[in-house]
Amino acid sequence: MPLFITEFQTLGGDVRGGLSPIAMTPSLVDQVVAIGAGSVQSALLNVSTSFVRLTTDVNCSVKFGTNPIASATTMRMAAGSVEYFGVPPGGTLRIAAIANT
Repeated sequence: MPLFITEFQTLGGDVRGGLSPIAMTPSLVDQVVAIGAGSVQSALLNVSTSFVRLTTDVNCSVKFGTNPIASATTMRMAAGSVEYFGVPPGGTLRIAAIANT
């Protein structure tokens, strides 16, 4: 089962020029990380990515970092959940995922 990672650069705008709490499409990069019994890392995030959307069909744990290792005690995502996270731009982070109950 995969963890879907969608990378975005900016928020969407409204007709008055303000920012809306929605992602501006198209996405910069789309990645898929296999979720299994061991921690698996994504590729480096794009240098322009400032936030990511994570989607999972199974219970898992994730960890952000330069060389992250996900474990049963790192941030848990429930099956069917969708979460957005801000990340510092620069292309130095990866996301690791592992199966969890």
